[in-house]
Amino acid sequence: LTFAPRKTCHRGSNLTLHSYHATALDSIHDDFGKRKHFFQKNLLFFNVFPIIYKEHTHQLSCPGKFCLTDRQKERDGQKTMWTAENWKDYEVIDTSSGEKLERWGDYLLVRPDPQVIWNTPKEHSGWRKMNGHYHRSAKGGGEWEFFQLPDEWSIHYGELTFHLKPFSFKHTGLFPEQAANWDWFSSIIRKTVKDTGRPVKVLNLFAYTGGATIAAAKAGASVTHVDASKGMVTWAKENAVSSGLGNAPIRWLVDDCVKFVEREIRRGNTYDAIIMDPPSYGRGPKGEIWKIEENIFPFLELTAKILSKDALFFLINSYTTGLQPAVLSYMLHTVIVPQFGGTVRADEIGLPVSSNGLILPCGASGRWW
Repeated sequence: LTFAPRKTCHRGSNLTLHSYHATALDSIHDDFGKRKHFFQKNLLFFNVFPIIYKEHTHQLSCPGKFCLTDRQKERDGQKTMWTAENWKDYEVIDTSSGEKLERWGDYLLVRPDPQVIWNTPKEHSGWRKMNGHYHRSAKGGGEWEFFQLPDEWSIHYGELTFHLKPFSFKHTGLFPEQAANWDWFSSIIRKTVKDTGRPVKVLNLFAYTGGATIAAAKAGASVTHVDASKGMVTWAKENAVSSGLGNAPIRWLVDDCVKFVEREIRRGNTYDAIIMDPPSYGRGPKGEIWKIEENIFPFLELTAKILSKDALFFLINSYTTGLQPAVLSYMLHTVIVPQFGGTVRADEIGLPVSSNGLILPCGASGRWW
């Protein structure tokens, strides 16, 4: 192992790891536990020097005083996941005892959240001044209890407007953590339209109430919005109109997503970008059964067939426990990269908790571009 002495390491400088110590390299390239063991074992040899190992290269870099891996940051409670930090009309205020206290515009809601396994004190006054509380039933499902909450109201994210209506299974009609993905792909669409002038066709599958649809349309894309629920598609149209996109090039379809993609393959239609937010379990408009563990990989293979040759991005979201970021990454690497090259990254998505500065994990996303 050869590296620069500590005194010559400045912010952002690189330390080159040579290959003469094959055992050390093997331990670094192995799983994180073995890398951690290697670093702990050789800590004095590294002159008590915090380091980051850049995976897939033989480099160590020192970006400054505290050089921690993403996993180390995660272990120490620092932000490492993709977070939706640009909301003004929404926030997670606090979390405790299986519930989260949220502000949706002018109203406070308390909803169950399976990630919240801690029982911290509920000191914020909002816990006692809520406008809506969804009570989980021990038999499954649950019901809302309202306290001066309107049947419907709206919140804004930049130029986007969303109508909210509390309904079954604790939902409000919006997943605010997805704003982290809206910002990501909107920047790709805007840059492409500005730099090349080419039209960008986006396909949004399992599109729900259209958060991603209207974000993509506002960025300049033409969008095909597909969902099996007529009610959700109608709701999405209302969101588009309220966002000033009533005349935008959006095609609204009530259809089974798998059958729609199969038809698009036969028609020879392609898209420059695909977004999908598949449910864990669902039924199509004609009773088609969807089970994500059984159907997601073959469906991913199908959708790859309708990506254009100059495709821009692919986004897949998961709220299913078994589909962790590494699983999403593995699938995208297996299906998309061999055909199109490009970059894959997958991570958790989350929301900042305003009362303590921590992050509430809300699911996972896999991105290819």
